[in-house]
Amino acid sequence: MQVHPALMEEKDVVFKRMLGAFGVGGPTVDTVLSNPDAYPGGLVSGEVNLTGGGHDVDIEHITLALVTRMEVEGGEYGEVATGEFHRVIVSGPIRLAEGTDLSVPFQLELPWETPITAVYGQPLHGMVMGVSTEVSIARAVDKGDLDAIMVNPLPVQQRILDAFNQLGFRFKSADLEYGEIAGAPQTLPFYQEIEYVAAPQYSHAVNEVELTFVTTPYTVEVILEFDRRGDGLGRYTVDHVSSDSIDWTRQVDGWIQQSIGHRQDHGG
Repeated sequence: MQVHPALMEEKDVVFKRMLGAFGVGGPTVDTVLSNPDAYPGGLVSGEVNLTGGGHDVDIEHITLALVTRMEVEGGEYGEVATGEFHRVIVSGPIRLAEGTDLSVPFQLELPWETPITAVYGQPLHGMVMGVSTEVSIARAVDKGDLDAIMVNPLPVQQRILDAFNQLGFRFKSADLEYGEIAGAPQTLPFYQEIEYVAAPQYSHAVNEVELTFVTTPYTVEVILEFDRRGDGLGRYTVDHVSSDSIDWTRQVDGWIQQSIGHRQDHGG
C-alpha cells in the first residue's frame, strides 16, 4: 500500500512538532559577549546567536539574567544558593526557520549595586557572576547559555580597596549575604562582604574587617564591620566625583581609627 506524498509530508511535520515539544531538534543558542569585563552601573553588550533546528519555531521572547551565588543564613549553618537578581527582555517574538541562523544584538545594563567579582584583573575569590540566556518557545523555557562576566570596581571603590591594601590589610574572602542592611539605599536582595585580616597596627583592637559597598548613581555608602557582626560598625558616604581628589589611604585610616575609638568608648 502506497501513502500519498502530501500525507507523508503532513505526518512528517506533525512528528517534528511532537519532537519539538520534547526539546528534540530545537534551536541551539550561543551567547557571545563583546567584552566579559564590566562595571557596576555599566553595560554588557553582545549577541545571542540562534541556529534553527529540525523544524520552524516561534520564539516568544529572549531574556538575559544576571546569576550569582549568595549565602542564606538559617539554622546552625548557612546555605549557599544560586539565583537570578536582574532580568531584561532583549527580544520579542521571532520566527526561526528550520536550519537558519539569526543573531540578536543586546545591551544589558548592570544595577549599580552589582557586586565586584574581579580586582586588579584577577577573579575575587568566593565570587561567581554570569549572564544567563533564556529562550522561550511555546511557553517552555530553554536556559540556553551561561557566560561568566568579571565585574570590576568603580574608580572610588578601587581607591578604597587600594587604601586597604596600602595600609597592610590582607584579603581573606568575599561573599554575598542574603538580606538587607538597615538604613542603606539597597535595592538588591543581598549585599557583598569583602573580608580582610586586620593590619598589624590595628590588631590590638580588631582581628578582621568586613567591607561593604552600597552603590547608587551618585554615591557609595561604605560600611565597615569589625570581628563578629554587631561588634563594631562604621558607615560613611562618598560620591563618585571625589575619587581623584582625596587621599584615600589617610581617609580609610581615619575611618578605621574613628570606628575603633567609638567601639572602645562604648566598651566594645
